[in-house]
Amino acid sequence: ACHIGSQLTEIAPFCDAVERVLDVVDTLAQDDIRLSHLDLGGGVGIRYSDETPPDPKDYVQAILAILKRRNCDLAVTLEPGRAIAGNAGVLLSSVEYIKSGPEKDFVIVDAAMNDLLRPALYQAWHEVVRADRGPDRKMLTCDVVGPVCETGDFIARDRQLAVAPGDLVVVRSVGAYGFVMASNYNTRPRPAEVMVDGDQLYVVREREQTADLFSAETLLP
Repeated sequence: ACHIGSQLTEIAPFCDAVERVLDVVDTLAQDDIRLSHLDLGGGVGIRYSDETPPDPKDYVQAILAILKRRNCDLAVTLEPGRAIAGNAGVLLSSVEYIKSGPEKDFVIVDAAMNDLLRPALYQAWHEVVRADRGPDRKMLTCDVVGPVCETGDFIARDRQLAVAPGDLVVVRSVGAYGFVMASNYNTRPRPAEVMVDGDQLYVVREREQTADLFSAETLLP
């Protein structure tokens, strides 16, 4: 198995990794160590802003060409990862307050770093847009931040948004490494998860309640 990284938008690094793994396979075969399968991992990127990820067909064909040239007859596993779910998920949040600043404003929403950790953890970029079609709003240069008591609790930095308190905003492309990285930090219940199929909605994970956070705890005798 191999894993060379994540959110890769070029095919060449995958091809290089396959060549290196097959070199190891050949070396092991010289010592009569025979493998039955290869897991070439994942890492195929998605479009968060202006990235151009590879077409899955081109990705697979490039790998197959190498396997054929190297006479590899092992079973091969690929892990599409975020390429399946990344763009399929959104985080819906409500604007609570707007704090004005001399250079930019702060749009405070009811989602936080405990709900979506990626921006705070490694400065990941997610598009944030207004969800509802309401009256026109003043365009703000702003950071989108949460209510957690951490200076790093932000969803987006230096954005142009026309929103006001009470508006709903959508944080896009959170289907991968979103809920799975969420926590109850700051005693915050995690949000519900809703599956949308056309005009049908299905709650696939109930919203947590504060009591749920303490349900597994016991008092000392």
